[in-house]
Amino acid sequence: MPSQIARVPAPDNEPILAYAPGTLEKAALKQRLRDMLSQEIEIPLIIGGKEVRTGNTIPVVCPHDHGHRLAACHQAGPKEVEAAIQAAKDAWRDWSEMDWEARASVFLKAADLLSGPWRDTLNAATMLNQSKTVHQAEIDSACELIDFWRFNVHYMNRIYEEQPDSSPGVWNRVDYRPLEGFLLAITPFNFTAIGGNLPTAPAMMGNVALWKPSPYALLSNFYVMRLLQKAGLPDGVVNFIPGPVGEVVAPALRHPELAGVHFTGSTVALREIWRTLAENIEGYRGYPRVVGETGGKDFIFAHPSADVPALVTAMIRGEFEYQGQKCSAASRAYVPRSLWTEVREQLVEGVAGIRMGSPLDFRNFMGAVISPTAYAKIIGYLEEAKASPDATILCGGEGDDSVGYFIQPTVIEVANPRHRLMEEEVFGPLLAVYVYEDDEMEDALRLCDTTGPYGLTGAVFAQDRGALVRIAKALRHAAGNFYINDKPTGAVVGQQPFGGSRLSGTNDKAGSMLNLIRWTSPLTIKETFVPPTDYSYPSMAEE
Repeated sequence: MPSQIARVPAPDNEPILAYAPGTLEKAALKQRLRDMLSQEIEIPLIIGGKEVRTGNTIPVVCPHDHGHRLAACHQAGPKEVEAAIQAAKDAWRDWSEMDWEARASVFLKAADLLSGPWRDTLNAATMLNQSKTVHQAEIDSACELIDFWRFNVHYMNRIYEEQPDSSPGVWNRVDYRPLEGFLLAITPFNFTAIGGNLPTAPAMMGNVALWKPSPYALLSNFYVMRLLQKAGLPDGVVNFIPGPVGEVVAPALRHPELAGVHFTGSTVALREIWRTLAENIEGYRGYPRVVGETGGKDFIFAHPSADVPALVTAMIRGEFEYQGQKCSAASRAYVPRSLWTEVREQLVEGVAGIRMGSPLDFRNFMGAVISPTAYAKIIGYLEEAKASPDATILCGGEGDDSVGYFIQPTVIEVANPRHRLMEEEVFGPLLAVYVYEDDEMEDALRLCDTTGPYGLTGAVFAQDRGALVRIAKALRHAAGNFYINDKPTGAVVGQQPFGGSRLSGTNDKAGSMLNLIRWTSPLTIKETFVPPTDYSYPSMAEE
């Protein structure tokens, strides 16, 4: 390679395509959707760059049309996990010692491929397998994943540029080494971009990874893996191993060369991972890094000076986009009594106008929830609300799983601010609202801060600047991403690094240097040009 100090292309957020009537992008995506619907594919494991078929398969279906099979996906077991670990180990030396510019080029190429010829494939797979509308797919499986790959290269470059001072006669520097061993990336169903980012952010820093995707996002995640191969990712750097938690995650977590876990999922699952690591701590080569983002009970807090149309729009978009299945979804709201009548009328009217159905119809605002398990859980909350004297269903409240797992967007007014609907993560299209008295705002703020164990996202609506300052101080620790006069969803890479604390996770901020630095093991190097040749010091010349 020639001598050079490479300058990384300056990243910009990927423009969001509108898919408006008559546009070329709409026609192309519609055709790709038809193509995917016309065939059932086979999804293998990919270990060391090779396709592996175990014969043990599960169906991959459309949540909005659960009778339609998109694919059959082979499932890994302990044998395949061990093979994947060995493939990762085999790839580690060459990959970890490769020039960082060469590693960066793989992901910059992947971003350009996704921005161009692969865009329709990833969006269509996300729409069909995860029941996302065209807009929700576009901002996720296209734009956000492109942004992750481009901005992470930029952050990697900035990390490497961060070097210590040197005194005269000494040159100090830091080598940001990858971790020794392999990373386990466990990814969720709700964002294809998270699926692509969790294994590749550590890989970008020279690490190798096992990728355990969600069983409810297999089609899109498989195409992400194929895209990475197309971009030139060397065999074994990322190994795609779908399968049951007990068969895949458990043996990987116990392996002595586990170097870290990159996780997005439930709080219960992250706690179990941490417990397993603690129980096996004496068997590891080092101390595995854990970066985890779990759930949230995210809030909107309205002040009496709030602009009502903006507040209502944020409540509808914040909770009902993607059926409330975002970790950041606005599932609880606090509204002052003085605004409630106006807010309730506009909210109920707005929700009544929401179209729900198949994402193949671009006019729909909502699709189906992800699985029969999710459907049953959400229906359980709705049935409890119907029976509760402290809950009043203002709109929605019904579901139908005969064709797809559809649940109506639902707004529930609760009289008890500690109701389960205000405390527990539902992960569905259910917004709970507590109406507080205007002169009891400080009490309402304490409720907002202390209700539930999470600290992921939150939003405040007010036109009074003094009130905004007071509210922001009161809720400083209630969220890791805080929004003023905007919905608490839709964090953009490079603009709002994402993550929460408390039981929402380790807050290592995906889409920032803070996340990438976790996947390094810095080596400090001191070089002395003219070393001393006498051990004594001047102070030793006299008593």
